[in-house]
Amino acid sequence: MSAIEEQKLLRRIRELARRHVRWGRRLVYRRLRLEGWTVNHKRVQRIWREEGLQRPLPRRRKRSRLPSGKRELLRAEYPHHVWAIDFQFDQTIDGRTLKFLNVIDEYSRLCLAIRVGRRCKAAEVIDTIEELLKLYPPPTHL
Repeated sequence: MSAIEEQKLLRRIRELARRHVRWGRRLVYRRLRLEGWTVNHKRVQRIWREEGLQRPLPRRRKRSRLPSGKRELLRAEYPHHVWAIDFQFDQTIDGRTLKFLNVIDEYSRLCLAIRVGRRCKAAEVIDTIEELLKLYPPPTHL
């Protein structure tokens, strides 16, 4: 490629990068090939880098664990201080839903109860908690 053609290519790459801000070097390379340029992808990559056309990656925002205005997360300090209730859902091979109720002691990470069924009604959750209260001391926080 002659120096004049190199300059034309450089101008075209800059023009495409300016016109299509969200495009990267790969899309610019493809567009150049569609326009009839005989150019290697490595040459486009080298020019892209030398011209400083690489955009910085967008920074990921750190998600706050709690919605604004909420209290800090409660940390368990001793056994039976905090129990966590978790609901999980899965499907059997025939497509029917399975629902899991898990109750965990946050301090010891002991799973106090797992209930599996096709339905999970509020009365069943209450019954499970009442059964646990017969076996273990009541938690400070549920």
